[in-house]
Amino acid sequence: MAQQYANSQPAGYKNFVEKIAIVGAGGRIGKYITESLLKTGKHTVTAITREDSTSDLPAGVLSKKVNYSNQESLVEALRDQDVLIITMNVMAPPDTQTKLIDAAATAGVPWVLPNEFGGDPLDKAISRDSLVGDMKAKFRNQIEQLGKSSWICVTCSFWYEFSLGGGPNRYGFDFKNRSLVLLDNGKTRINTSTMPSVGRGVAALLSLKVLPDNEGDKSPTLISFKNKALYISSFTINQEEMFESILRMTGEKRSDWTISHTTAKEYFESGQELMKQGNMAGFCRLLYARAFFPESNVNYGAVRGLHNNLLGLPQDDLDTFTKEAAEIWSQETY
Repeated sequence: MAQQYANSQPAGYKNFVEKIAIVGAGGRIGKYITESLLKTGKHTVTAITREDSTSDLPAGVLSKKVNYSNQESLVEALRDQDVLIITMNVMAPPDTQTKLIDAAATAGVPWVLPNEFGGDPLDKAISRDSLVGDMKAKFRNQIEQLGKSSWICVTCSFWYEFSLGGGPNRYGFDFKNRSLVLLDNGKTRINTSTMPSVGRGVAALLSLKVLPDNEGDKSPTLISFKNKALYISSFTINQEEMFESILRMTGEKRSDWTISHTTAKEYFESGQELMKQGNMAGFCRLLYARAFFPESNVNYGAVRGLHNNLLGLPQDDLDTFTKEAAEIWSQETY
């Protein structure tokens, strides 16, 4: 398709997105996205919630309650919206997202950010091994096949503070017991993003012009991400560097921690075995362990490049978010 320009669009065309609907506005990552969108002052943000929802929403957010058993209520909630952002737990019923995508198409929503906010959709091997890649691809395909909306996949890898503070099945660290499962030599570097940086990334993306103003306009635009992935990352880091940050933050010594050694592949396989036994902690373990395979890891920044600079994202401070992780482990059950 030939490049389009804003100056050749019909009268009344607006070259920006204004009305944004978000599912999961009060959720773990949704609240950071919502707060960042509000801070721009450029958008009207509407939370799509279930009729029985008691979720706390950030001040300034509109709310529309829906009945997922009534497709028309979803369509009405999304009518006149420019963007639909879907943030849900990965274990949420798949038909929920299917219904939302169908409703967005019927309502004529131009842009959909599906429930991704994680791995690289172009890495077929990791997508296959992590067990969620095919399902995510199904939703992107659904959007394209309906032909009414375009998708943008936000690739941010695992959320740093959530993953570091979430127990040994994530980044291998157990703050409570001062123990670490070190995978291979602990030096496989991966991309990882803080939750506020994901929020800022989405807000910066949706603050871009939709189209170039004219042929001479080379500034970044939303259309350049049509049916593509956005790649952001706070840190490119390995387990040893995470550990060094923990020791700086706590004032502890390496000898204060119990370190066990295995390989990423062996840890991945043990996660598979746990799942076979009906223990869903195995899913978490295999998901994270797969990211640290030395020969095929989630350092997509080295392969695809990152859009941090294009979006003007500030550099996060590692130790600040390591402290956040220490707070998370005291609240999480894992």
